[in-house]
Amino acid sequence: MKTETIKIDSEYIKLQDFLKLSGVCATGGMAKLAVQNGEVLVNKEVCTMRGKKLRPGDAVQLDDVTIIVE
Repeated sequence: MKTETIKIDSEYIKLQDFLKLSGVCATGGMAKLAVQNGEVLVNKEVCTMRGKKLRPGDAVQLDDVTIIVE
């Protein structure tokens, strides 16, 4: 499993936007489908809310990649 960290410059970032920013999903549509299909884990729990607010310390997992919000 690959782990990365991505720094954000705001208080939070929405899950869908974070998936695009990290490069795990190439488009917003891909991010939307991944979230709606229950393929995305936030802090080791399935998350189906595209607008979920991620804050520093949160971990997002899709397939074999984990990205930590910094």
